[in-house]
Amino acid sequence: MVKPSRSPTPQPPSANPNKSFEVLPAPSESVSSLSFSPTINHLVATAWDNQVRCWEVLNGSCIPKAAISHDAPVLCSAWTGDGTTVFSGGCDKQVKMWPLTSGVQPITVAVHDEPVKHVAYISQMNLLVSGSWDKTLRYWDGRQPRPVHIQQLPDKCYALAVDYPLMVVGSGNENLIVFDLQFPQTEYKRMQSPINYQTRCLATFPDKQGFLVGSIHGRVGIEHLDDSQKDKNFTFRCHRNKNNDLAHSVNSLNFHPVHHTFATTGSDGTFSFWDKENKHRVKGFSQCPAPIPCSAFNADGSLFAYAVCYDWSKGAENHDPSNATSHIYLHSVQEHDAKPKYKKK
Repeated sequence: MVKPSRSPTPQPPSANPNKSFEVLPAPSESVSSLSFSPTINHLVATAWDNQVRCWEVLNGSCIPKAAISHDAPVLCSAWTGDGTTVFSGGCDKQVKMWPLTSGVQPITVAVHDEPVKHVAYISQMNLLVSGSWDKTLRYWDGRQPRPVHIQQLPDKCYALAVDYPLMVVGSGNENLIVFDLQFPQTEYKRMQSPINYQTRCLATFPDKQGFLVGSIHGRVGIEHLDDSQKDKNFTFRCHRNKNNDLAHSVNSLNFHPVHHTFATTGSDGTFSFWDKENKHRVKGFSQCPAPIPCSAFNADGSLFAYAVCYDWSKGAENHDPSNATSHIYLHSVQEHDAKPKYKKK
């Protein structure tokens, strides 16, 4: 029987075991999401201290560019396709639009009845989609206060991945809902997660023919949409201790934009790069002193950003703000880190 995970206790700052360099100044509370601009090396982080921060990454250093505030912890962020605007949502039940390049003040463009867990901008539709714990997805065009469409979900939105025309939502009771965004008001497919534990994160395949699903119980599933490809579906264990009897949450999934391998991060404080085609781990990295709640590759895949901090997997009662630390690191990705080592058969 696999025991529930015990997240590493955050420790005072120390040298990064993976030779990654730190993004400063560090947020004062846990980091909830990281996202890179699709056009330039600007990194945005959202955090439980109600802040959204942006840095420019330049020649191995990070320059703080700007920051905005919400009225409650911020949980998610997304960029527009042209890299000029950031959307952020969180526990104040709002989504703010932040035109970074113009210097215009952020404005509220979406509202939910409960906290907003995920946002994504769909450039092909000129629409923002937001997923909430109020059990809805809502589409917004930014020109009117009401959503263009409200899509009911079977339960809270826990995970969201979008790459037009594919969108996948992870909801309660292990429900996975797939949408073809050419017909956004109709579910394309609803299925049970191949992992019998709550969905924590999702990522769409680069070819949009399927998706990855990560769970709170140290396992990742590979799912193809075409039923004729279902023999290629599989799950694998990860983010577990050496004896394989202690499972940690898989907190984030990110495909490398060039090599199409993918990264996982976990509550055990580790991250690894994987090759799904050959069912092989390309590289594992050294354990950090606290969980890794979120991560992101930059546009060309040369940088991998990850946060090291408490991930709230054990609730507020196990969080001591006076003793907690929060860090964001950038890892320089070498070709041998992320490139598949075997040719596809």
